[in-house]
Amino acid sequence: MNMPAAVAQTVTPRALAQAILDGFNHHYHVFRASCHHAQANFEAGDAAAQRAAVRERIAYYDIRVREATERLKREFAADSLPVTDWARIKTEYIGLLNQHKQPELAETFFNSVCCRLLHRSYFHNDYIFYRPAVSTEYLEAEPPSWRSYYPTHADLYQTLARALADFGFRLPFENLQRDLCHVVRALYRHLGKLPRLGYGAHLQVLVAPFYRSNAAYVIGRLRCNGQDQPFALALYRSSARELYIDAALFDPLMVRQLFSMSRAYFLVDMEVPSAVVGFLHELLPDKSRAELYTMVGLGKQGKTMFYRELMHHMRHSSDLFQFAPGIKGMVMIVFALPSFPFVFKVIKDVIAPPKEVSRQLVREKYQLVKQHDRVGRMADSLEFSDVALPRARFAPELLDELKRLAPSMVEEDGNTVVIRHLYIECRMQPLNIWLDTHSGQDIEDKVRDYGNALRELAIANIFPGDMLFKNFGITRLGRVVFYDYDEIEYMTDCDFRRIPPPPSPEFEMSGEAWYTGNKGEVYPEEFGTFLLTHLPVRKAFMKYHRDLLTPEFWQQAKARIQAGQHQDYYPYPQSLRFPRQSCAEPPAGGRICG
Repeated sequence: MNMPAAVAQTVTPRALAQAILDGFNHHYHVFRASCHHAQANFEAGDAAAQRAAVRERIAYYDIRVREATERLKREFAADSLPVTDWARIKTEYIGLLNQHKQPELAETFFNSVCCRLLHRSYFHNDYIFYRPAVSTEYLEAEPPSWRSYYPTHADLYQTLARALADFGFRLPFENLQRDLCHVVRALYRHLGKLPRLGYGAHLQVLVAPFYRSNAAYVIGRLRCNGQDQPFALALYRSSARELYIDAALFDPLMVRQLFSMSRAYFLVDMEVPSAVVGFLHELLPDKSRAELYTMVGLGKQGKTMFYRELMHHMRHSSDLFQFAPGIKGMVMIVFALPSFPFVFKVIKDVIAPPKEVSRQLVREKYQLVKQHDRVGRMADSLEFSDVALPRARFAPELLDELKRLAPSMVEEDGNTVVIRHLYIECRMQPLNIWLDTHSGQDIEDKVRDYGNALRELAIANIFPGDMLFKNFGITRLGRVVFYDYDEIEYMTDCDFRRIPPPPSPEFEMSGEAWYTGNKGEVYPEEFGTFLLTHLPVRKAFMKYHRDLLTPEFWQQAKARIQAGQHQDYYPYPQSLRFPRQSCAEPPAGGRICG
């Protein structure tokens, strides 16, 4: 197709490249504005606004990509350009990123626009950023992304107080001396002694707090004697409009749990996100950069980096995609590469009864979870379209089932299998398999945590629907997490009822339900029938969670939600929370309380 002459005369590769970068710059400006406003929401105690900002921010990227693509079509007839022009456009775009503060994000934005204009056969490094072209190493913000402080044993308290003052919170602290005494005592308990803060010791603290719901987290590390001690301070606002430190996390596992993909994304203002993610990755080396980008709200960059990690892994492995361990689902085909710690999920074309869902409804459920506060109990998922994978890497029986049960989602193109839509989640051991292979106290502990997961989901306005153990998994940290969302509902959309007495004895003897079971009706007394068939599981569940089998628990949880009562979710044990009375005597080894 030929372009209109008036348009053709104005199109240059550099102008088109600049238009794409303009689209990205606008996107990141809006993104940062929502993050910047998080401090005001935190200080106002407006957790609802904070959660809404996280939810709304998810859509920003696709909106900006769509706007940029429409502009390119309208002003440059970009959908009519010869494909060869895109190699020159990419070259010009690289030149525009020379002094850019977010080049890796801008490259991904370029890819997203190109993927709307080019056929997937051109999705390689000649035309898009299959590999990054601009290094982010040593790229820094102005002022820098973290501040450094140099404490001594004599002034550790004053140094910590100065670090907190530099955040510029507009609310006063309830009792800063008390809180910092608690912080130093927690460090003492974690290490067994206070570190010798001699020559070279320094404290590094990221300049922007990490906001989530009611909390603000200060993230940093203490570098001393050649070792790094990561930490996170959890700050909350009291009803008297004062700040207090609720906990200090020094165990790397506890800090890691803050960044779990089963929790809501953070709001954090970053001029140079690569510097912030790099800092976090040094604190948490077992968390991939893809996960960390996702957790700070840059989900598309997380997907880009995940895809690169997957392709890199496949070039250095030879095992086959095969069915994931566990009971096959009625809605999804779930498969995995054994050497790669993720599972891949494809929605079937035809979903057999008794399931009453469609592909569109399942996608809506997954979107609901992504936008909701997952309170540490729901796995996040990465959503991909048109994923091309080598045909030779599929086990024959898996490929046969994909073609038979999800033919609209699978296309074979030579030596490639293209999956039109799939979800990818961290791989977990299904809870039913775990329970079958353990006994005694182990079962009791996991059943207790399973019930706690149901309680926390209920308080967060989530009813799982299908509560079978096969729909829950065990994370690397041993927590029970829900991951099958096709029957998920808001608690407020459910009607929790007690089973009515049978109209006559014949109904009770028939084995058929005599109550309606209309859509939205839930009868908690039934849960035990299909959940508690194994005696050790039943004993543990009845010991800790008997009330979950009554409608009253669910009705009361629903009523609290409808009354606007929001409960805080602490991503650390209650035992780590600080008392809010005056500080006790400091540990031996130095003055720490002023």
